[in-house]
Amino acid sequence: MTSALIYSRITGTGSYLPTNKLSNADLATLLAKDGIETSDEWIVERTGIRNRHFAAADQSASDLALPACVSALQAAGKVAGDVDLIICATSTPDMVFPSTAAILQHKLGQFYEQKSTIDGMESAQNATKSIADKSIAGCPAFDVQAVCSGFVYALTVADAMIKTGAAKCALVVGTEVFSRILDFKDRTTCVLFGDGAGAVVLEASSEPGLLASELHADGKHVGVLCTPGTVSGGQILGDPTLKMDGQAVFKLAVGVLADVARSVLAKAGKTEADIDWLIPHQANIRIMLGTAKKLKLPESKVIVTVADHGNTSAASIPLALDHGVRSGQIKKGETLMLEGVGGGFTWGAVLLEL
Repeated sequence: MTSALIYSRITGTGSYLPTNKLSNADLATLLAKDGIETSDEWIVERTGIRNRHFAAADQSASDLALPACVSALQAAGKVAGDVDLIICATSTPDMVFPSTAAILQHKLGQFYEQKSTIDGMESAQNATKSIADKSIAGCPAFDVQAVCSGFVYALTVADAMIKTGAAKCALVVGTEVFSRILDFKDRTTCVLFGDGAGAVVLEASSEPGLLASELHADGKHVGVLCTPGTVSGGQILGDPTLKMDGQAVFKLAVGVLADVARSVLAKAGKTEADIDWLIPHQANIRIMLGTAKKLKLPESKVIVTVADHGNTSAASIPLALDHGVRSGQIKKGETLMLEGVGGGFTWGAVLLEL
């Protein structure tokens, strides 16, 4: 007697952007104070970005992740206690350790405990007991660091754990505060990035959801996109700000994204014509549309949110996914191609049916 196959499906999405929104004009004014020239026209022409959001001084990656996760859980009809796995994709963690996922786990528990009390439990004692009976504390929680490919990596890991029976309900979140590692004297990089978070609830299912995935990395390209600083003896060694060879990234990105998408389609027994929506890492409009063209997909099939929040690294794909779902563009049953490329050099793709 064979056991039934276990699959994973996304059952809820959520996202969060900090309230501090900077337009290209705002950023140009800020940079001008240090004699750095840029303009809305220059930025839009090269990247498609019009705005980005920066976290407040007291906001960390876990703080941005919390409302995105709550929103995703609500969309899935779940609470924190239903979650038995947390994977956080980030390159800008709250601290060296513990993981941002562990910190998020604690904040989620606190949020739902307070919510239960506010929602009319008989007493704070009963509220605490209710949460304790079904607590998020104790489930595995860890970070994945693959920069802008981080969410695709994290989703693939969660899918594998669900398929092996190690988890039934996973919370997968990408969250970044890239504003903390930008060099505001380098207009070729500081205009590109923003802060934000996006999350999904991934649940075990008897029906296929994630159809195929593929991950890659090539460390020989580590220097084209990196933040080469580290901490030693209480001091920063090297440069803790982001460095990027834009032309090298562009050349690598368009090629590997198209190739990995085709490979994932082949694994799933699908073709480009089966893709309802392409949801690429929101880095640069030219890279995104260049990849779509190689896959013979019209621009109308590409979810584009980069204009609103810039490059949010590991958060960008789930941000775009949540936007597509909540705007009504993406509908249940449609086939989505998620793909990302980032420092490392890392890249990957996931084909799924919503």
